[in-house]
Order: sequence, then structure tokens, then C-alpha cells
Amino acid sequence: MALFRHGVRVADDWTFPAEGEAFPDSGPVALPRARLIAEWTALEARNAPLGVVIASGEKLDGLEAILPRLSLVKLVIPRYADGRLYSIARLLRDRYSFAGEIRASGDVLRDQVALLVRAGVDTFDVAHEGTARAIETGGIVAVTHHYQPASNDAAEAHAAPGARPWLRRTPVPFPLA
Repeated sequence: MALFRHGVRVADDWTFPAEGEAFPDSGPVALPRARLIAEWTALEARNAPLGVVIASGEKLDGLEAILPRLSLVKLVIPRYADGRLYSIARLLRDRYSFAGEIRASGDVLRDQVALLVRAGVDTFDVAHEGTARAIETGGIVAVTHHYQPASNDAAEAHAAPGARPWLRRTPVPFPLA
């Protein structure tokens, strides 16, 4: 898959050990939610970045106290039609003030990129080649006027003073976080 951070293709420096596989002593490691919670007491003293992998259908329950220590939350999107992880991204940014990287991984289509960015995602690990090409070439087209604030409300401006003070405008070209 192609990994994009702020619209630029980058190498992935994170390790994602398989179930039951030992993780390295050094370097960034992200574990599935259940394993991270189960092994947290041993991981808490680790002096390297930690992350969690959230599968579609999982919740943030049990991670509340751990989130401030995490550097990455990887949201695994199994099918483009599954939008449950948009809510998780939004909760991470708005309710839990998560400042680390939120990565959308899997079946992400180009039409979803702008919405995921507005929900708080800042990194994309996409399987769809057309989406990867669109991100790389700046071909992501987004709706620029919104009635609800984005998680990164500072990136948007209020459209115009007057009749609709709640209307917001995303700058063009669309910023990939």
C-alpha cells in the first residue's frame, strides 16, 4: 500500500506485529487494541513511540487513559462503504484531544479523502491505486463549503459574516492535513 503524510508519499517507520508475534525492543510499534490493553503494564515503560490499530467495529473503550501516551492510531477500513471509523477519528480529535497521527488504512477511495481529513485523519495508507495517484498528483477535489466544523477548525475560515455565521469554507487547493 502507498503511505501519504500531508499529501507526500513517505516510507512507513512503524512496525505492526502479527497476533502472537513478538515486537521489537526499539522503534515505533503499533498493536491491535485488545493486545495493547492486555499488555499495557509491560509497554508503559517502553521508551519508543507506541500506537494502536483499531479495526472497523471496535470502540475506544479502555483506551481513554492510554491515548495521551500514543503517537499513532491506525484505523483499518476494510471496505470503502464502511464509515464507522470516521466517527472514531472525530472522537479522537474532538473528545480526547488526540494530537498524534491518525492513519486511515485500507480501502479508501479518492472521494473519501477530504471527508476523512475533515474528521481528523492526517495520514493515508491506501490500497486503491487510483486514490494513491490522485493524492500524489494533487487530484483530490473537495466540497469547499460546509455547515459543520471540521476537527481541525483552524484550517477553515468562516465563509462570510452575515446571514449564515455557521458556514465554513475550506481553502483551495484542498489541504491534506
